[in-house]
Amino acid sequence: MKSESQDKVDVAAARRKGSFWKELPVLVVLALLLALVVKTFVLQAFYIPSESMENTLLTNDRVLVNKLVYHTRDVERGDVVVFSGTDSWDESLPSEDSANPIAAFFRWVGTAFGVVPGEKDYIKRVIGVGGDTVKCCDAKGRVTVNGTALDESSYLYPGNVPSQTYFAAKVPQGRLWVMGDHRQVSLDSREHTSDPGGGTIPVDQVIGRAFLIVWPFSRATTLSIPETFAQPAAALAGAAPAMAGFAGALPLVWLRRRWLARR
Repeated sequence: MKSESQDKVDVAAARRKGSFWKELPVLVVLALLLALVVKTFVLQAFYIPSESMENTLLTNDRVLVNKLVYHTRDVERGDVVVFSGTDSWDESLPSEDSANPIAAFFRWVGTAFGVVPGEKDYIKRVIGVGGDTVKCCDAKGRVTVNGTALDESSYLYPGNVPSQTYFAAKVPQGRLWVMGDHRQVSLDSREHTSDPGGGTIPVDQVIGRAFLIVWPFSRATTLSIPETFAQPAAALAGAAPAMAGFAGALPLVWLRRRWLARR
């Protein structure tokens, strides 16, 4: 026969168990809301569905994408970015959103955690930014940015040439020229030159910068900007306004000195 104290313990345990099951739906809802906030504003995992970025990214890899970084700096050459195909290349792509709300919910969860790919999302490397002139190929078969050749050996897929087709593009302001690292199979800016924007994509369609491979664990690594994009000449377009301002200021400095010398 149970003692009175044991009965009290059993009752308290039953209450705790009942309380847990009552609180579980609230915890699930809070977790989903938190995931939604993080996915929308901070970080999101993305699933790599194709071979277009090999060997930097392999099919079935999962990467983390920083969605805040471009609120603090501009997109840079060499960044690996995820962007929406809507209003970029797939203006006429029909929506594939499920009419079944339950299926749509689970697809959203799968996309948020990088289990399934986004239907209209792409991942490519930025080669040119607004104001750049991107060409291929020079006499040595290299891609050039503002006349400066890129050494792409650190990320280009083994055996690939920088491009099998000739192109020359002036990147409009507010847009980007992007290419896959596996050039032979990548459907990138080169394949969309007849689209509005000449193959470039709008900066405002960039979801964020892929900065870390998180799965599989054996391939976990950061995605840094290759050294070739640090060349001073590769930043010529960004430096041009400053250089022009400097050049324009020289005559004013000279006139001021002449005026002071005559006083």
